[in-house]
Amino acid sequence: MKKKPMYLHRSADGTSASIAHVYDAKFRATPAYRATLPDMMEAAHDDLQGIKVPIQQVGIHNFRLPLKYRTKAGQVLTLETSVTGTVSLEAELKGINMSRIMRSFYEHKDGVITGEWMGRILKAYLRNVGRKSARLKVAFSYPMLQRSLRSGLEGWQYYEVAFEGVMTREGHYRRFIHFDFVYSSACPCSAELTEHARDRRGKYGVPHSQRSKARITIEEAEGKKIWIEDVRAHCVKALQTETQVMVKREDEQAFAELNGANLKFVEDAARLLYREFDGDRRIKDFQIACSHLESLHSHDAVSVICKGVKGGFAADFMDFGSLLC
Repeated sequence: MKKKPMYLHRSADGTSASIAHVYDAKFRATPAYRATLPDMMEAAHDDLQGIKVPIQQVGIHNFRLPLKYRTKAGQVLTLETSVTGTVSLEAELKGINMSRIMRSFYEHKDGVITGEWMGRILKAYLRNVGRKSARLKVAFSYPMLQRSLRSGLEGWQYYEVAFEGVMTREGHYRRFIHFDFVYSSACPCSAELTEHARDRRGKYGVPHSQRSKARITIEEAEGKKIWIEDVRAHCVKALQTETQVMVKREDEQAFAELNGANLKFVEDAARLLYREFDGDRRIKDFQIACSHLESLHSHDAVSVICKGVKGGFAADFMDFGSLLC
């Protein structure tokens, strides 16, 4: 039987492939050649699939590159950063040029990341692609030295942080900080019941406590600057029981005492954080979500609170699974 011809591979009877598939490493794209390349941005409007409606956000997620951040002390850190960038898309357009989002970052890669820096990128990108609104989020792990409670040891604590900028269709620019804080929460009810057993029946018990996380989302007031170090300091002052990095026996004993002096339900954690952040005039608005990963139950205890600014954040956080720690 006659062998069928192959398109990309040589046939068993020795017939060569009908299409060459060898990469031409010597080829160079000239400006004239690039001008001939098809551009999907020029596709006919009636080539849209699905219904002809606008898309509120379309773009890229988890585009990674090293970016620079300035500490409160003036040091510049270069940290691996995950970028999410989206823009709006009008109903009559098929798509966006997503590579321009990435190129925008590489054009500014040597700058130090600030809220103003992100605003400049958003404005430039919107001009380049002719869109109405855009969002930009950079997420990174931010290191800070933590001193142990009694031994004097030091260790690096890493905080999951994100800066977010939003350019609205009306041209307003809003900027946010997202900050995750991990702490220990010892249950007041369990502590009382344990002491009752010791007092009434001479029984030793261990009150239950758990590793817990608060996610703080802040909108900075116009013209104001709050540092990551300041956000962390607010969390420590409010909750006291941040998890430790380097510990010796005296530190572990101190941490047990610290938890005993700062018993808290998840409701307490939300209110303590509210009081601390509400007192900072650099913060226009905030939302706080807390999750206590119960060691008593097979489920978690959660709470959400917001500042209560008219037209601002609502207490609508439901992504508690992202607060595992």
